[in-house]
Amino acid sequence: MKNILLYAVTVLIWGSTWLAIEFQLGIVAPEVSLVYRFAMAALLMWGYCLYRKMPMRYSLVQHGFFMLLAASNFGLNYLVLYWAQEHLSSALASIAFSTMLMMNIINTRLFFGKPIAGRIYVGALLGIAGIAMLFYKDLQALDLANTTLIGLVMALSGTLIASFGNMISVRNSKRHVGILQGNAWGMLYGALILTCVVWASGAGFSFDFRPAYVLSLLYLTVFGTVIAFATYFALLKNIGPEKASYVIVLFPLVAVALSTWFEGFIWNAYTLGGFSLVLMGNALVLTPLRRIRQWWMLRYQPA
Repeated sequence: MKNILLYAVTVLIWGSTWLAIEFQLGIVAPEVSLVYRFAMAALLMWGYCLYRKMPMRYSLVQHGFFMLLAASNFGLNYLVLYWAQEHLSSALASIAFSTMLMMNIINTRLFFGKPIAGRIYVGALLGIAGIAMLFYKDLQALDLANTTLIGLVMALSGTLIASFGNMISVRNSKRHVGILQGNAWGMLYGALILTCVVWASGAGFSFDFRPAYVLSLLYLTVFGTVIAFATYFALLKNIGPEKASYVIVLFPLVAVALSTWFEGFIWNAYTLGGFSLVLMGNALVLTPLRRIRQWWMLRYQPA
């Protein structure tokens, strides 16, 4: 039940951040908005950890991994994905990002030698196929003669960086690093890395005082960063990256539902088919077939 709650919270929050990010674009440069987001998130995480008197001292080696976590999950991956969306629709960016599911499955095998059940691969492919069907019309309009190909390469690169970050989080958990402490250090380093990017790019710090920008920034900070990363990394620790990362293909479903409500998105046969494939894949990945089989045998085996 605990993992189901963590799963639901992660999907609902990160699925809604796509809408919130729309209010961040325009006046303030994306890298500057990201500095604000992760700096405030780091402040909140550090305040909570110090209030709870959690251990915050780690070795230099571990700080190196915190920096890698920051670069891959709290910094560079976001920048690359933001840049990719200058060439892609949000739909195509969502499809590209959903490939992290397969990346996490492969990386889990490569880095940790963990055997992956065949049903996980099938479920992942069903989920990605569902996302592709959900945005089939956008895929039809894909023209590789323009900058869309560049955007896709950038989106896939950002996704791969984020997948490496997931592996670092799993590694930290295996070294008994607390999720909240790891996130606090990671977000602090992430804010510093992004600040260096802002200075190097010459973007300059500015701020948008409109309520839409401020409220969306607060939502992305508190819910999209502090809470969602804590719940997702807890899932990585509890059920493994190959299962936890299936939340990624559910994000667009939440985004479509919100778009239906707020933007008048019109459903069609592709929408229904895509939803069905994603839900089928979700059930296949998350259903504990071994436990069900064991329960069935214990309950109905002949006396």
